[in-house]
Amino acid sequence: MKIITWNLNSVRARHDHLIEILEKESPDFICLQETKVINESFPEEEIKKKKYFVIKNGMASYNGVAILSKHKPKKVEVHNFCNKPDCRHIVMTYKSLKIHSIYVPAGGDEPNPKINSKFEHKLQFLDEMKNFFKPNRNFSTIVCGDFNVAPYEDDVWSHKSLVNVVSHTNIEREKVLSVLNECKFQDAIRFFISPPDNVYTWWSYRSPDFTTNNRGRRLDHIWVSDDKKIKLLKAQILVDFRKRAKPSDHVPLSLEFNL
Repeated sequence: MKIITWNLNSVRARHDHLIEILEKESPDFICLQETKVINESFPEEEIKKKKYFVIKNGMASYNGVAILSKHKPKKVEVHNFCNKPDCRHIVMTYKSLKIHSIYVPAGGDEPNPKINSKFEHKLQFLDEMKNFFKPNRNFSTIVCGDFNVAPYEDDVWSHKSLVNVVSHTNIEREKVLSVLNECKFQDAIRFFISPPDNVYTWWSYRSPDFTTNNRGRRLDHIWVSDDKKIKLLKAQILVDFRKRAKPSDHVPLSLEFNL
């Protein structure tokens, strides 16, 4: 089976890119973040023609998550992290597998929760993730999404330059790694791809040519429950989608596995 995760930064703006991924990669599941559209306006006609079920949790202009699945969901649920109905999570159940698409708050620019409510929200969100993703004996779990955190020092182009920048501060890194370790997940991308290979999944729009200086960060992740029921086969970072006309600032990640 194959699962893809992608913060496409507007499903309407990147609709053609999404269709291209479905055609070229033919994933069993694709988890989307920042769809930025209400459920009724999600452009799903062409997606359904390609035999995908579309489950979504969207709002106008901001946030929004979705999962496209070749397989009919047994169950669909939504969790409002931090008691905010801001459309940052959706989960579907297929057989004994739970697949989550999640979008962690970016956190603003100032890494001080006392003066920046957005950063405070982000830290609370990461804390709640630990309680939410507790191991479940009855279900294998795959968590996909834009976590807006680059957890390891070599997940960014320069740890020294970014250690006090939101997405790579010590407190964010510690919290997201605490979720990974205490909830017994595997970091599926790092299982296959590590520096000196390019691990970045996001490059700022401020760089006219992101390949010139490659100042990227690994903000997007696929985590798999360490329950021996999921055999990891192959992972890819689909960097070419950052080279498209009018791209998302994030690129898709792909994981192949046996269930």
